[in-house]
Amino acid sequence: MEFQNLLYEVEAGICTLTINRPDKMNALNQETISEIGQAVQAFEEDESIKGMIITGSGIKAFVAGADIAEFSSFSPGQAEKMAQNGHRVFNEIENCFKPVIAAVNGFALGGGCELAMSCHIRIASENARFGQPEINLGIIPGYGGTQRLVRHIGYARATEMLLTGDMLNAADAKEAGLISRIVMQEELLNTCREILTKIAQKSPLAVAQILKLVNRYYDAEQGGFETEISEFADCFDTEDFKEGVSAFLEKRKAQFTGR
Repeated sequence: MEFQNLLYEVEAGICTLTINRPDKMNALNQETISEIGQAVQAFEEDESIKGMIITGSGIKAFVAGADIAEFSSFSPGQAEKMAQNGHRVFNEIENCFKPVIAAVNGFALGGGCELAMSCHIRIASENARFGQPEINLGIIPGYGGTQRLVRHIGYARATEMLLTGDMLNAADAKEAGLISRIVMQEELLNTCREILTKIAQKSPLAVAQILKLVNRYYDAEQGGFETEISEFADCFDTEDFKEGVSAFLEKRKAQFTGR
């Protein structure tokens, strides 16, 4: 398949989906989110493909975040639509009946961390960094980060990360339970392929049932995702958001006023 911002490659029953915006550290603009949704749908519909790897181009970034320049002038209504689209695509990944592995090859920040968390398994290279730094812009995560981060690393650690914007390195992410393995960067994709090859030898029905039931563990929390979308949109009507984005684009420290 041909995409503007993605590479979609299938070999030996495994699809490798590469976010391919190296000049933007693979940041997620709205077109890229839409293309990921199309790619995941194609993956689900192709019976010959048994698993998917999602990674980023280059060696510095998996996905360094959302494209801040794109949404800097969004209205609350536009921000709400942006968050809804992101949730729809990431929920599609999470609820896929075939395994999806995030091969995290560098920075996974903001939307990148949220994309990785929507995958069933996360394998990271030694240089991986995870974080939800949205608070530095005067906003909150908008693609499920407030919910999935708590799921994966627990209330206390997630709350600290969300409120400080601090990052976890690969070793800390593994200790916290956010990732299952750390490997050398040159071994990352092969490790993911080996895992998917092993899973492909199992019963497809059993695999689908396990993925469905693991996700059912969190069904009672689904309301939090809808609240996140609404609160994310509200952030775009504040002076703090305007200041946070301006400071980021101007490469200076933000001065928040609480308005």
